[in-house]
Formats: sequence, C-alpha cells, structure tokens
Amino acid sequence: MSEKISLHSDVCSKNMLALRDTLNIMNGKWKMAIMFSLTEEKKRFKELQRHVGKITGKMLSQELKELEMNELIKRTVLDTKPVTVEYELTTYGKSLEKVTEELVNWGLKHRTRIIRKMK
Repeated sequence: MSEKISLHSDVCSKNMLALRDTLNIMNGKWKMAIMFSLTEEKKRFKELQRHVGKITGKMLSQELKELEMNELIKRTVLDTKPVTVEYELTTYGKSLEKVTEELVNWGLKHRTRIIRKMK
C-alpha cells in the first residue's frame, strides 16, 4: 500500500514541478496575449502593441525577449530602411495553441457566468 502512495506522490511531485515550470515561463498577464496575437500571422512590434493593448513598449520588449529566449517566438530582422523587425510563433510556440484555445473558451464561459450573476 505504501508503494502505491509513493508512486502517486512521485507522479504528483513531477506534475507539480512541470506545472510550476510552465507557469514560470508563461508568468504575467502579457505573454499569453502576445502569443495569442501571433497565432494567425507574424506581426511587427507596433502591430503587436496595438493588438495586445495597454502594454508599454518597454514591457512588450521585455516579454518578447523572454518568449524568444524560451523558443516560443522567433524575431526576424528584415533588411529594409528603416529596419523592420517581425515576430512570429515558432513551431514549439504553436504547440501551445490548444492550451490557448481552452483558456479562451474557459474565459468566455467565466465572463458569461459572472455577468449573469451581476444582473
């Protein structure tokens, strides 16, 4: 019996560690919004800033660097005058699309539930 508890505990610990890793990478209120903004097409910095909304340039720049460091987005500098920089999801970043869809679906249901409560 104690072996079963130990195995369950090991799985829970491993899963908790994986969850914390995910939350550490996706922390803050902007990263998922940035990634969601990039699901359909690549965007330039200002396009991203407008689409995400209410994010400062400094914060967007910081979040983009972290997403790039974690290989979720790709930054491409185009040889134009002035220089153009585009951001897009990597294949690895696209692996989070189902998670993002589920978060959006849950958020829509939650918003409806809370608004209904307020009436």
